[in-house]
Amino acid sequence: MANHTPLLKTSHSSDEESSADLTHRTGTIWTAIAHIITGVMGAGVLSLGWSLAQLGWLFGPPAIVVFAAVTAVSTSILSDCYRSPHSEYGPDRNVSFLQAVSYYLGEKNQRICAVLLNESLYGNDIAYTIATATSMRAILKSNCYHEQGHDAACKYPDSIYMLLFGLVQIFMSQIPNFHNMAWLSAVAAIMSFTYSFIGLGLGFAKVIVNGEIMGSIGGVPAASATDKVWLVFQGLGDIAFAYPYSIILLEIQDTLKSPPSETKTMKKASRSAIVITTLFYLCCGSFGYAAFGNNTPGNLLTGFGFYEPYWVVDLANACVILHLVGGYQVFSQPVFALVETWFSERYPDSDFVNRFYQIKLLSLTTFQLNPFRICFRTTYVVSTTLIAMLFPYFNEVLGVLGALNFWPLVVYFPVEMYFVQRKIVPWSQKWVALKTFSFACFLVSAVGFIGSLQGLVTAKLS
Repeated sequence: MANHTPLLKTSHSSDEESSADLTHRTGTIWTAIAHIITGVMGAGVLSLGWSLAQLGWLFGPPAIVVFAAVTAVSTSILSDCYRSPHSEYGPDRNVSFLQAVSYYLGEKNQRICAVLLNESLYGNDIAYTIATATSMRAILKSNCYHEQGHDAACKYPDSIYMLLFGLVQIFMSQIPNFHNMAWLSAVAAIMSFTYSFIGLGLGFAKVIVNGEIMGSIGGVPAASATDKVWLVFQGLGDIAFAYPYSIILLEIQDTLKSPPSETKTMKKASRSAIVITTLFYLCCGSFGYAAFGNNTPGNLLTGFGFYEPYWVVDLANACVILHLVGGYQVFSQPVFALVETWFSERYPDSDFVNRFYQIKLLSLTTFQLNPFRICFRTTYVVSTTLIAMLFPYFNEVLGVLGALNFWPLVVYFPVEMYFVQRKIVPWSQKWVALKTFSFACFLVSAVGFIGSLQGLVTAKLS
């Protein structure tokens, strides 16, 4: 089972050892770019218009560019940590983020990173549960507005749709591992691009219909300066959620063929993918804000800035739902594998943990069920569903998750590993520059987390 958990491998591997685990590495710069864009683009893109509305034209687009630059620097130095001891010609490979942290920074840092990593995966599943329920409700509202008029009282509760999504995920979670869900990931990626382009197109069309670019230099006004600060911080948190892919970078790099070295190819792929993603984010966020100004919804497809054509809105939200059904499993499978591997090693003689029972489905295929897997994975899905029902606030949850994980996973650990890998001398020019870079990102992450947490608490109490 450990071989099926790429995000959670912790053993160091040489070229000879890894060749037994991975039959061949045939990836190119183009496949790497595709993997990165697929991993980065998700539901977070739909909140960028709202983020720009909080920051305004003066600070919104530059903030997206700054986060792109931070991601570019982070991924560049992380790419150097793939091979060791030399970044391009070293014989040993670190094929996952956790494995690299363990090798360069030791077991203590690896455990801290594991907690943050799994919290990030768990949090994304909560966010996906919220987003899916919102899109389900949006389809019903879109049809209701089309039939009864835009002023109709089309209200539907969130909870029932979260429960439906949770029920689907209880069954989906019985997929054994990543090797059995390639088709699901492919469908999810196609859906992601589809709804993102629809959101972009609707925003562009709205600007043309309006005949003007809405919005202001300072963004949405607030009742007080303090409230404005909270909104700006929350907007930064949402942008932070939309960008990073550090936790999957080394897995992607491990698919690349050489020569040229995987490090060189990965750096080129990262630069290209970040430029493409940034241009797309700037377009989506800017057209969303330009279309609605101070009334920009938190989610372009569910906040009902768009009413017609209603079937296009329905199609986009259906794509969101299909994407998030698969996306939930992408984030949950590593957690499943970690826990199940640990219990299997801890209780090797337990039938409850280790025994599998074969069940024939319609006499067509055989499905293996394990009692512990059923209980644990069902409990996991139920817990994410209940938390989502308690805090069904899309933008606030994205902000908290983005800010909480941005600095440690995207900046701190890659920088510290780079110091060890390159043997950077303390207080040298490069050491000071990277430490300053890390501290600045920590401040941005901290204020984003505080602002988003304040927004989440306020939304819950209101």
